[in-house]
Amino acid sequence: MTISAPEADLLVCGSLVLPDRVLPQGWIAVKAGKITAIGSGDRPAAAAVHDAGQAYVMPGFIDGQTHATSYAGLPGIESTTRSAVAGGITTLVDMPYDNPDPLNTTERHWAKVDAIERLSYADMALYATVAPGQGTGEIDALVKAGACAFKISSFESHPVRFPRIPANDMLAILEATGALKIPLGLHNEDQEIVRAAIAAMRGSGYTDAIWHEPSRPVAAELAATAQFLALGLATGAHVHIVHISCAEVFHLVRKFREAGAHATGETCTHYLYFDAARHTARLGARMKVSPPIRPGALPGMWQALADGDIAFISSDHSSWPLANKLVESIFDASAGIPGLETCAPSLYTGLCKNTAEPERELVRYLCENPAKFFGLWPRKGTLSIGSDADFAIIEPGDTVYHEADAHDDLNWSPYDGEHFAGRIATTFLRGLKVWDCGTVLGKPGMGRFVARAH
Repeated sequence: MTISAPEADLLVCGSLVLPDRVLPQGWIAVKAGKITAIGSGDRPAAAAVHDAGQAYVMPGFIDGQTHATSYAGLPGIESTTRSAVAGGITTLVDMPYDNPDPLNTTERHWAKVDAIERLSYADMALYATVAPGQGTGEIDALVKAGACAFKISSFESHPVRFPRIPANDMLAILEATGALKIPLGLHNEDQEIVRAAIAAMRGSGYTDAIWHEPSRPVAAELAATAQFLALGLATGAHVHIVHISCAEVFHLVRKFREAGAHATGETCTHYLYFDAARHTARLGARMKVSPPIRPGALPGMWQALADGDIAFISSDHSSWPLANKLVESIFDASAGIPGLETCAPSLYTGLCKNTAEPERELVRYLCENPAKFFGLWPRKGTLSIGSDADFAIIEPGDTVYHEADAHDDLNWSPYDGEHFAGRIATTFLRGLKVWDCGTVLGKPGMGRFVARAH
C-alpha cells in the first residue's frame, strides 16, 4: 500500500506503531512539523530521510506526571526536558508544586509558560492547583489559560508548595472542576495515619530505609482514596488518583466506577518494576517514593494492567539531587526519583515480559491514553495524518542503563546497572531531531506550551 504525498521536509522510515497495527517497512511524511502522509512501499520525495530500519517508530511519549520545578524552580525546566528527549518523551505534563510557590493563579501560569518557551527542550502541558482556603475563583481562568488538569493532596509535604487540602475545600474544588469537565487528581495518603506511624517509628529508633513502606501503609492510601472517590461520586466530577502503588487501590477505584463515579487511576513505572522486599536493602533511600513501593505488589499491578484498570502510566520524575537522599534517617530523605530516561525503557522491559504486544501496549499507556486524558489528542500521542510529528524510535535489544550517562544534571538513578529490553535511539519533536544515538541535538526554547483542547 502507498499513500501519495507531496514532497516532504522529512521522511521517517521503520516499523510504524500505528493506532490499529504495527506496519513493517512503513514511512511517515512530515511537512512543517506535522504528519502529512503515512504509507509503505514506494517512498515519496523528501528533503531528508531518517531510516530506522527494523526499529519501532512510535509517537513521542507523553509523561503525564513530572516534577520539573519542585526543587530548582522554573530554571529546572531546562535540565528536566533535556533528559526527557533523551528518553523519547516529547511532551511533559508538569505538576503544579513549583518552588517556591505553587501554580494556583493565572499570573504564575503565564510565568511558567514564558519559562517553557525560553528553556524547554520538549513541549509541556501544565497542571494547576488550588491552595487551602483560596476558594475556586481562579479555576475557570486557569482552564481558559490552558491548564490540562488540577491536582491536590490529602497529605502535606510542604505547607505552601505542597499543602494538604481539607475535605470541605475538596468538595468545592470538585464542584468547580466537574462543571468544567476537567480532571482533578489526588496525591492519595491519609495524613493522620502516616504522621502517627512516622512518629512512632522515630520514637522507637526505626529510621532505616526498610521502615519507609510500613510508615505509609496501604491503609493510608485506601483511606485517602476512598474519601476522594466518595466526593467524586457525590459531585459527578472526574476524580483521578495520580500514583497508585498496589492492586487493592485499583480495585477500590473500579468499585466506585461501577457505582457510577467518573473515577480513574494512574500508576508510575517504578511501581511496575521494583519490589520493596527485593530492592530496599540494596537501594535504600534511592528508591524512596510516596506512596512507597510495596513488597510483593508486582503481580497484582500487572494484573491490574491486564484488567484494564490502569488509565495510563507516568514517571513521577522528581529532580532531587542525591544529597537529599543520603541522609541519616529515611524520614528526612526526599521522596521521588529521576525517571525520564528510564520511563519508556523500563516499562517496555516489563511489557515484553508480561504482554503479547509490548510495542502496542507501550504506545497505549505512554502515548494514546495520556493524550486523551489531558485533552491533547489527536495533536499528540498518535501517528496520524495531521498530528504533530513527534517520534520516539526504540531499538529492541539488551541495554544496560548507566546513571552517569543521564542528561538531567542529577546523574543518579535507582535503575543504575539495570538491563532493559531496548533503547531510545532517536527522538523527533515536531519534525526536528532532538536526540540521536546518545547525543542531545535539541536546544532550550525548542519546546512549546501545549494547552488542553476543549
